[in-house]
Amino acid sequence: MTMQIGILARTFVRPTLTAMLDAVKAHGLNYVQFNLACAGLPPMPDRIDPELCDRIRQEMVARNLTMVAVSGTFNMIHPDLSQRQRGLRRLAVLAAACRRLGTSVITLCTGTRDADDKWRYHPDNASPEAWRDLVVAMQTALQIAHEQDVTLAIEPLGPEEGDFLRTAPLGIELIEMIGSPQVRLHLDCKAMSSESEPIPQIIRLGGDLLAHFHANDPNRQGPGFGRVDFVPILEALGRIDYRGWVSVEVFDYTPGIERLARESIRYMQECLQRLAE
Repeated sequence: MTMQIGILARTFVRPTLTAMLDAVKAHGLNYVQFNLACAGLPPMPDRIDPELCDRIRQEMVARNLTMVAVSGTFNMIHPDLSQRQRGLRRLAVLAAACRRLGTSVITLCTGTRDADDKWRYHPDNASPEAWRDLVVAMQTALQIAHEQDVTLAIEPLGPEEGDFLRTAPLGIELIEMIGSPQVRLHLDCKAMSSESEPIPQIIRLGGDLLAHFHANDPNRQGPGFGRVDFVPILEALGRIDYRGWVSVEVFDYTPGIERLARESIRYMQECLQRLAE
């Protein structure tokens, strides 16, 4: 399989699951990174009805859509142990539903020591205790991954989000320390833009650890809407023989959802075509 362009399902704000999936298909896509919020649930619920999983998968299959991953982020280093344990229980619920949903990859970030906002930096993120708690949580998460035969794709984020893993090298260090093929790397262009090394060099550093990839711009809009040139990025992905999915991700919807999706996808396809010439 070669690289494939997809999108985060939550990009399309629609009143129903079917309307959202229709919007994905209308933009010529076959691959989505899913979020259970698109089906009317919390992103990390305490329970997932098997019938809902079956319905989601049936609606995906009916449109020739593939769920390449499902979002599973919770605060893995929350200062309250009971909150971390609750997140891990919810991760187990999500992992157990993956087979019925039709995916085997869960994307997740590591969180922060901030008790109120998992996207806000806290100075205690740099403490040895935070690293210790993350490693303990990852050990439990890995056990869940083994039991349910899923891959955990860990996404380092930039300083803006305040995540514990603020750089890709730190994420790679964690993954290599865990040492399991079921814990892999998820890279994000906006996050990597805050680092000192060029994005293609970071991609090469990640190498065969890479399991998922987000295409976005530091301006929080889609690829092609800012200063980042995606040709060398996609070229670097090709050089490491990445054969997974590149999901378009947007945070700032100012230009309009439809325009962002349409032009971001077109731009990415044009970049791939330029590399093929």
